[in-house]
Amino acid sequence: MNATVHHRTATIDGLDVFYREAGDPQAPAVVLLHGFPTSSRMFRNLIPKLADTYHVIAPDMIGFGHSAMPRVDEFDYDFDSLTDVTVGLLDHLGVDRFAVYVQDYGAPVAWRIATRSPRRISAVITQNGNAYTDGFVKTFWDGLFAYTDHPTPETEAPVRAALSPEMIRWQYVNGVADPTVVSPDNWTVDQALLDRPGNDAIQLTLFRDYPTNVALYPRLHQYFRDSQVPLLAVWGANDEIFGPDGARAFQRDLPDAEIHLLDTGHFALESHLEEITGHIRGFLTRVAP
Repeated sequence: MNATVHHRTATIDGLDVFYREAGDPQAPAVVLLHGFPTSSRMFRNLIPKLADTYHVIAPDMIGFGHSAMPRVDEFDYDFDSLTDVTVGLLDHLGVDRFAVYVQDYGAPVAWRIATRSPRRISAVITQNGNAYTDGFVKTFWDGLFAYTDHPTPETEAPVRAALSPEMIRWQYVNGVADPTVVSPDNWTVDQALLDRPGNDAIQLTLFRDYPTNVALYPRLHQYFRDSQVPLLAVWGANDEIFGPDGARAFQRDLPDAEIHLLDTGHFALESHLEEITGHIRGFLTRVAP
């Protein structure tokens, strides 16, 4: 099977959406949804490892990576809108049912798809993709929620620090036993894209919308209980954004969830690609998406 990764663009609702694609379009689909502050680039090494068996699709969200970046007065930057565009791309590609890999921001997009159309998702792989308040590490989230509750210049200042080179690098290397395995290309590329004129306003707008994801949790947990969707958590246990309690919490509503806590941080694929790939392939073989 050809594991060549193709880099494509589709126009969805007048917006150019970039996505990486590999594998046989007739094979079972696996959709990879990236987190903040990165793009589908975070899956660059995972995609070829799955594409011999699966049809793999990894889009860039609007405002991220190589997808369109309209100004905040031209597009409603909220998680509902990011979901709408993602669903539009999958419909355009004829991908009706799929397993989904979620990380960080990718999680609330997938959770919206699942609660809107439960039958579309055959299985969930979550890599520090949060779904429970248990997962919020207080030292990180207190400042962000202070900003979302009362957005003022004073509460905005510490949140803006999340867009700084120091904090972008921190997301990649914090909690990693050997930071030398993490390429500096990661935070260099992410920073260049964050520094585009107007992108800071986009990110701050999405930060302010984050509480809508928490508000969705009760409905999401009911979806888990009703569907018993197969779920694999491959979680960086040393992540100081979404801690390991967020992984363990899935078993409250999905008792058969498979949980693996890895000795790494937020971007676990950078240090544990082979281990995660093995878990994914075994899991997907068992659940037969």
